[in-house]
Amino acid sequence: MASKSLPKMDFAAISQKIQSQFRGLNPNDPSSWPFIPRAAVCLGLMVAIVAVLWFVWLSGSADQLEAEVKKETALREDYKKKLAQAVNLDALKKQREQVQTYVTQLEKQLPSKAEMDALLSDINQAGLGRSLHFELFKPGQVSVREYYAELPIAVKVTGRYHDIGSFASDIAHLSRIVTLNNLAITPTKGADPSMLSLEATAKTFRYLDKDEVSAQAKATASGAKK
Repeated sequence: MASKSLPKMDFAAISQKIQSQFRGLNPNDPSSWPFIPRAAVCLGLMVAIVAVLWFVWLSGSADQLEAEVKKETALREDYKKKLAQAVNLDALKKQREQVQTYVTQLEKQLPSKAEMDALLSDINQAGLGRSLHFELFKPGQVSVREYYAELPIAVKVTGRYHDIGSFASDIAHLSRIVTLNNLAITPTKGADPSMLSLEATAKTFRYLDKDEVSAQAKATASGAKK
């Protein structure tokens, strides 16, 4: 049996037919266009919309990706710090205990409000014990800090060089913290050339009681709000 031959397609005729649909199109009335031009326009619009949305999405995704990368970097650094702390936790606890012990020792060297008079007497006795003559011993205005109060004392004594040096050493070895600041040693105008005059500001410190700490905290908080 002879096989049936397939009909031949006239591609030239088909091309001419398609091209004829694009001729004489009225741009003001797309609804009157033939099917193929209308389908082509719809397809082009769809491609354009998809392309715009794609680029907009990519742009937003890039910003989000950059933000997430920065966040990841920060989290990694935080993780490393916390890991180091976790590894050294026992050592940090011991260090904290040592610091707390040191702070407690320092607090014991700070007199209370009731002990300030006794401390001032100790400073005076330290000078008299070295045969120094007090020309000035004047406590100043108390300056209140966050956890302690500072009392400056203007001091002027006269005596021999070694006695003045011993007086400074005695002040440093008092059971309470006292510092000598703004030291000035000058010869006296008397007949004895070995006599010197020492002018200084002795600063002593005391810890605040609970009521004072509370009042200072309230004052600090009030100042921060302003």
